[in-house]
Amino acid sequence: MGEVLSQNEIDSLLQALSSGELDADEISSADERTTKNYDFRRPAKFSKEHLRTLEIIFEHYGRLLSTNLPVYLRKNIQVTVVNSEACTFSEFSTALANPVLLGIVSFSPLSGNVMVELAANLGFTMVDRMLGGPGNPLEKSRDFSEIERTIVDKMMAVCVSLLREPWKNVVDITPVLERVETNPQFAQIIAPSEMIAIVTLNIKIGDIEGLMNICLPYFTLESVMDKLNTKYWFASMKENDDEDYKDYIEAAIRKVNMPIKAVLGKSTITVTDFVNLQCGDIIKLGAKIDNEMEIYVGNLKKFRALPGTAKESYAVRVTQVIREEE
Repeated sequence: MGEVLSQNEIDSLLQALSSGELDADEISSADERTTKNYDFRRPAKFSKEHLRTLEIIFEHYGRLLSTNLPVYLRKNIQVTVVNSEACTFSEFSTALANPVLLGIVSFSPLSGNVMVELAANLGFTMVDRMLGGPGNPLEKSRDFSEIERTIVDKMMAVCVSLLREPWKNVVDITPVLERVETNPQFAQIIAPSEMIAIVTLNIKIGDIEGLMNICLPYFTLESVMDKLNTKYWFASMKENDDEDYKDYIEAAIRKVNMPIKAVLGKSTITVTDFVNLQCGDIIKLGAKIDNEMEIYVGNLKKFRALPGTAKESYAVRVTQVIREEE
């Protein structure tokens, strides 16, 4: 409600208007409110808060890419988030080059698909590295061959599988690469007028740089839009971070292959005897049959065991764990 004027203020205002001290047009223009145009063809479905949260999610994704891809490409890889924006799908698809690498990704249990665009020069760099080359892209762009497509599909599948962990604080997804298209005309996943969010990553493989664009339709994220805010994201991350990090480290350690050797005994022979060894020759070891063997994990002596068999294979039965203080 506007301010109520007293009778004296009203009389003073009327006197100022009649004397010309105040202009009625100036007063009316001062009361006019500024308006903002709204384009109903491009409704603002993604707020700045939504885009900022998506950037945080894909910053985590970029760290995973820079950690996991060097295992396959044997090159230093740097990934940074360049920007995020909202636009229509037609604007995104019109700007695509040809050929291009477009991964169509299922974001189950969310409805619809997500699209991952990888620059062609990065695709050829990956192919060159996987085939033992230095990782140089082609000087002149061309379509990918069948063999190159197979290699790129495998690398794209690796990249897609890494999407699950960064999204855990929002929704537990199971990303699956459905197919890879090189022609934008065959990758129309939604209507051209639908709104999408695009997160752009800059990927540097050695000295080669290129962009990866992740296209996230509003239709796919609609059910979790309330969770795409930094307050919710950080709160969920704080609750689950310690447990998830512990489980991740434990799972990673369990996959490590450790060399283990069981030493039956030791003996010293001359070079002449070693050169003249034949099948059936016997080497006397400095240990008895009933003596415990030493088991080494890497170069560390960790167990003592007795020799035996398991089914039709040689085996040992651990009898003692050797602690560090021993």
